[in-house]
Amino acid sequence: MTDIAPVLAEIDRSLDASVERLFDLLRIRTISTDPQFAGECRKGAEWLVNDLRSIGFDASLRDTPGHPMVVAHHPGATADAPHVLFYGHYDVQPPDPLELWETEPFAPRLAEGKDGKDIVARGASDDKGQLMTFLEACRAFEANGGLPCNVTFLFEGEEETGSPSLPGFLAANRDELSAADLALVCDTSMWNASTPAITVMLRGLALEEVIIKGPSRDLHSGMFGGPVLNPIHVLAKIIADLHDSEGKVTLPGFYAAVPEIPEDIAEQWRAIDFNEAKWLSEIGLTRVGGETGRGIMEQIWARPTCDVNGIIGGYTGAGSKTVLPAQASAKFSFRLVGKQDAKAILESFRDFVRERLPADASAEFLSHGASNALQLPFGSEALNRARRALAEEWGKDAVLAGCGGSIPIVGAFKRDLNMDSLMIGFAHDDDRIHSPNEKYSYTSFHKGTRSWARVLAALSS
Repeated sequence: MTDIAPVLAEIDRSLDASVERLFDLLRIRTISTDPQFAGECRKGAEWLVNDLRSIGFDASLRDTPGHPMVVAHHPGATADAPHVLFYGHYDVQPPDPLELWETEPFAPRLAEGKDGKDIVARGASDDKGQLMTFLEACRAFEANGGLPCNVTFLFEGEEETGSPSLPGFLAANRDELSAADLALVCDTSMWNASTPAITVMLRGLALEEVIIKGPSRDLHSGMFGGPVLNPIHVLAKIIADLHDSEGKVTLPGFYAAVPEIPEDIAEQWRAIDFNEAKWLSEIGLTRVGGETGRGIMEQIWARPTCDVNGIIGGYTGAGSKTVLPAQASAKFSFRLVGKQDAKAILESFRDFVRERLPADASAEFLSHGASNALQLPFGSEALNRARRALAEEWGKDAVLAGCGGSIPIVGAFKRDLNMDSLMIGFAHDDDRIHSPNEKYSYTSFHKGTRSWARVLAALSS
């Protein structure tokens, strides 16, 4: 059993130095989307390589067609110890609009926030502060006899631009990276400022565009309205048919692979301090929509959806124009859960549309990507150990949360490396990531570092 007490004491003792190291990284303008900052991105990667080497890692900078990757391995743990792969990204979003920043975005500072001190700078929360919590936990172990696990680091510099170099890099380095047993991903949030969370579910996503075509050209509604097919009417009827009166999606077989949440997890979710009325009021609404009888959290975390994200057809400019359009189109997104197969869902959708086409109407389909949902098994030993470790640090159980969106790297780890991911982060919902005056809680940085130390010790036991 790893003696965690001296490691935690080291984290507390060296907190000021840890914050200053984070400040050093935050000062580097690693803006991945702007070519003029390519040199700064490389400088950020080099900074991480040097820092990892300083605590005993075999670290290297790996060039890609875009910004470099950082890969590091710890040589100290025993061969039979668990092996974890920690992922983070060192690139950041542009700081614009600059005039809305209270101070220079790459001059990190401490400021008073509603929950105590905050670290303010571009990248403080997304993702430099988060990745440094794990790195500082490793540093504290190295100062007290060495790491309890074998650890691999993977830091990328293109996450904010869609990770274009990542698939090729994972494919080229599969043998090296897949040696790990479990991925640790830090790019997530706490439930609230005092309650940790582990993200255990990510919904999948399928994107489809439909173009309904009718007459050979736009027509005058006075001359042709009535007897002539209107593609907007056809599209509107298809959209209306996609949901029943209780908010359920009507595609055949849509729910066949959708599991019900285990009762113990459902009970945990019901016990979460979540005010549905307040959540709705903040977006100007008063009633829960969607599936009848399903709460907001369950719908966002564990239920699939079919949404229309945009409709185009006919004349949409100022004033009026009495036209019957030759075509109409809509963009759809499907959020998927459980074992739903994205490709099968899209095929079912296309059949659904085709079956509702009247004579003289045709449909064209454009796919914009599809990925399946991901879920860490609720009975996972790694999940249970991490949850106990977080409870020891924060004094309350971690919320086992779902995520309504997607984290592409987690899908890549599962698809390309056959590796599950444990998603633990210490960001707050109001950290203003991608916005002016981004911040990261000083407490999140401190207790996040202590939390990772406890998690590593728990995983090694």
